[in-house]
Amino acid sequence: MSTKHKIIYSSAEKLTNIEDKSIDLVITSPPYPMIEMWDEIFCKQNPKIKESLDKLESEEAFQLMHEELKKVWCELSRVIVPGGIICINIGDATRTIGKKFQLFPSHARIIENFLKLGFQSLPEIIWRKQTNAPNKFMGSGMYPPGAYVTLEHEYILLFRKGNKREFKEEKRKIIRRESSYFWEERNIWFSDIWDFKGISQNLNNKLTRKRSAAFPFELAYRLVNMFSIKGDTILDPFLGTGTTSIAAITSERNSIGIEIDISMKDIIETNIENFKNIANNYIEKRIKNHLNFIEKRTTIKGPAKYKNEKLGFSVITKQEIALKLNYIKKIRKIDENEFVVDYCENNPSSKKHPNLDKWRAAPND
Repeated sequence: MSTKHKIIYSSAEKLTNIEDKSIDLVITSPPYPMIEMWDEIFCKQNPKIKESLDKLESEEAFQLMHEELKKVWCELSRVIVPGGIICINIGDATRTIGKKFQLFPSHARIIENFLKLGFQSLPEIIWRKQTNAPNKFMGSGMYPPGAYVTLEHEYILLFRKGNKREFKEEKRKIIRRESSYFWEERNIWFSDIWDFKGISQNLNNKLTRKRSAAFPFELAYRLVNMFSIKGDTILDPFLGTGTTSIAAITSERNSIGIEIDISMKDIIETNIENFKNIANNYIEKRIKNHLNFIEKRTTIKGPAKYKNEKLGFSVITKQEIALKLNYIKKIRKIDENEFVVDYCENNPSSKKHPNLDKWRAAPND
């Protein structure tokens, strides 16, 4: 099996070149309205935004910024398949304009716009990215009532277009079964609170570093595996450092990424080309974590009832028996902005898991 990954270095208007109902899942984090580091990007899209900021018309600027984002949401509504899911990582903003300090609730505005487009709003995820810095608090310190609550979380908003996706063809049913996840992963991934820190990036260009606010690989990887199956096409209209594409590559999905900032090109392509070993180690870690979980659970509750058909180790539910995790064999650049990824069943650079043979030989109930 192989997957294709295309990067488009242009404005989000290039979404118009993507076919209707051709995208199975969207994972993205757009520029955050009313966060100062993204003012320039928004102002380039609409000069009226700069006029509003200069006039200290904060509510007007906030509205105009979301009008720009809404243009992208409309295109996503066109390209997503029926039953497809859109995941948007967004943080609210706090800002002082003139002498007025306030919260700008971008997550609420985005929900409102997607509901108007006819999407169903699904239960959202709170991503906690807390900091322990002693100077993190805002306002008047110890004196009430002029201090403000510190924002230490962002939202992952989830929207579905219409009813659930259907998998009627037998081939698609098989792929869906192979795309399952472990029982213990389900219990973590489908919680409404995720608690891990943001990603550390190697960005040399100061301007690029200022404009980048990439979410962690773990965030994108979970979403890819939660809401798509192998062979699906994942879209990120605000690609940034390429995290969504990398998560798709690791998960045997296809991807399309759009990035307006051409200075990100080297970062994106370097990340993709150098991610093979990291991705394979991540898959190894999933298996190792599962084996450790099974060992602890067996000690307490006895052997599990089912075994995975491919690897032969114990699993908790029948839905996990066809789960299949392949490794990246090769990442090939076939065009200026396009990569093909080949997969294999074994990770040649890995050491054998000490628990694997034991669990293959273990009896079932």
